[in-house]
Amino acid sequence: MKPLAHTALSAPLALTLALAIPSLALSHAFPTHSEPRVGWTIANSPPKVTIWFDGELEPAFSTIAVYNSAKQQVDKGNSHINSKDATVLEVDLPNLGPGTYRVYWKALAKDTHVTEGDFSFAIAKK
Repeated sequence: MKPLAHTALSAPLALTLALAIPSLALSHAFPTHSEPRVGWTIANSPPKVTIWFDGELEPAFSTIAVYNSAKQQVDKGNSHINSKDATVLEVDLPNLGPGTYRVYWKALAKDTHVTEGDFSFAIAKK
């Protein structure tokens, strides 16, 4: 009789875990697109780098930084969540010259899960 009772308790627990795990995985904030776009070469310096995420971000712990090929930070140091859309992370840029730039981002979702990554874009020589 004991194995049957154990099975009866395990089934609801297993179902609860199975339903909870996908919702936990979906709660991380992942980027959906960016401007400038990942890997693109653009003609002119953009005014800012913007990344859109699939979930709301915590402003105090979500950051974005832009570096040149000499590994010097070139953004204006004002990384922030867009005031009208908590799924948008952005940073302003000065007028950048031709070259390749790397964007590093870290996002803390409202559920406290952290994601991070990087990508590059280039500004063409004129």
